[in-house]
Amino acid sequence: MPDTAEQCIDLLKGAGCKPKVIAHCRAVCNCAREYAKKTPLADTDLVVAGALLHDIGRGNTHSLGHAQRGAELLRGMKYPERLARIVECHTGAGLSADECTLLGLLPRDCMPRTIEEKIVTNADNLITGARRVTIEEELAGAIHLPRKIRKRMYHLFFEVELLTQ
Repeated sequence: MPDTAEQCIDLLKGAGCKPKVIAHCRAVCNCAREYAKKTPLADTDLVVAGALLHDIGRGNTHSLGHAQRGAELLRGMKYPERLARIVECHTGAGLSADECTLLGLLPRDCMPRTIEEKIVTNADNLITGARRVTIEEELAGAIHLPRKIRKRMYHLFFEVELLTQ
């Protein structure tokens, strides 16, 4: 796992991520770190690395497939699977293997399961660009998504809030 935030930033740059993507990743990291510090259940170093690298796949594509692409990139560099899973599961509130198939992605279970995966996914939902938003603002902006996905995002928000009180 990268030892420092700067190593993560160097990985993002090396993967071709633009400054706006890097600024977004930094903002997600700050939000996720706040949550991780509130619970002894979370591995804060893993949360920080996962939050910083969650959009590493955007150096290759800005499609929905950026999450799976980023996870494969990290796996190819021999980073721990638990870090790759954070990247793979961060989209919305996760995607089932069936949902991935319907979206033209590899049929993988991309649902956040660990506390670290949930914290990073939730933090990503609370950052638009590099600005923090409320869950209500995020859901209003996600009106184009199926109701099931928006409901999943809302439930994830409250689950993380409860786990980090």
